[in-house]
Amino acid sequence: MKLRIALADDHQMFRHALRALLARDPELEVVAEAASGEEVLAVAATQPIDLVCMDIAMPGMNGIEATHKLLAAHPAIRVIGLSAFADRQFVIELLNAGARGYITKGEAGDELLRAIRTVRQGRTYLCPDVAGTVTGALRDRDELDTAVPRLTARERQVLQLIAEGYTSPRIAERLHLAPSTVEVHRRNIMRKLDLHNVAELTRYAITNGISPSAVSEVARQV
Repeated sequence: MKLRIALADDHQMFRHALRALLARDPELEVVAEAASGEEVLAVAATQPIDLVCMDIAMPGMNGIEATHKLLAAHPAIRVIGLSAFADRQFVIELLNAGARGYITKGEAGDELLRAIRTVRQGRTYLCPDVAGTVTGALRDRDELDTAVPRLTARERQVLQLIAEGYTSPRIAERLHLAPSTVEVHRRNIMRKLDLHNVAELTRYAITNGISPSAVSEVARQV
């Protein structure tokens, strides 16, 4: 089945450019367009949508508020944020609203196609500009090593692999652990951080600077 996509942006020309871009992939289909957060909610209430490319700065209801309301009503829909800015606060607020990706408009070419494929697989995607902004801000405040002090080295390793989209059996295979041991680590992580699902774990890992390089460092320590 084609992935059904809605484009939410108040600039018609930008929506048309995105539509032309996505038409290059036969597995994608733009089924709706919206110029405001209110229109996104109305569209989602009347037809099936799998993914929304959501502008952050729209008149009326902005993209962050629209994402909150959209996912409260339709939790299966996935959201990728679009913005002219790689502002760390915008990124964190959108991820906290439930979005699974964030792309700056300057990179909304092949980078957007890559983000859609990644999010379709159940993983989270940040374009390079945004990833650098988030991890750079944390590194500047010396938070990379202290963001999750309550987690053990192994738990941090498991958390990162969860954030990268690995299932418990695959994590067990990669870390040479029993699947039941991975599940114990997963439950302990969720209990310690008061998080309740993979999406929340992923957002936590991203906003707290637990990057692939952090996994390598942890791997050498355990």
